[in-house]
Amino acid sequence: MSRTDILGRDEIVRLVDRFYENVRSDEKLGFIFDKVAGVDWDAHLPRMYAFWQTVLFRDGGFRGDPIGKHARLVLLTMMGREQFDRWLEIFESTVDELFVGENATHIKACAADMANVIHSKINGLPNEKFDPAKLSDEQRARYAAYRKSAD
Repeated sequence: MSRTDILGRDEIVRLVDRFYENVRSDEKLGFIFDKVAGVDWDAHLPRMYAFWQTVLFRDGGFRGDPIGKHARLVLLTMMGREQFDRWLEIFESTVDELFVGENATHIKACAADMANVIHSKINGLPNEKFDPAKLSDEQRARYAAYRKSAD
């Protein structure tokens, strides 16, 4: 099967399903999702479809608290740089396995930003990759629109 770009909901579903297959079989991360967090996959996967559709296309209707959800795990298991780097490695390799194109590249960049922000926030660390003073006008506008839609 030839790779295409991520064009809509169908590709998001395919990406998310394959990604979590990979995560669940990973020795460093699988137990965090299945045993520590006790993820209800029937509920979680549709939320992740909506999340990534919102991230990429701004039309998935996601509402939630990713930082809060991850923060509660800090007391239960390791949620350090190693875990976030592994999560990102699996995400990027899954995207590369299935897709190619502008949206595929963009979703990987979004995932990297998200991994850095969530890791920093839940571990009480400054995020050296996010300095609000260095945002471009476009990034500021996008962030403001996101915050407005999240409220």
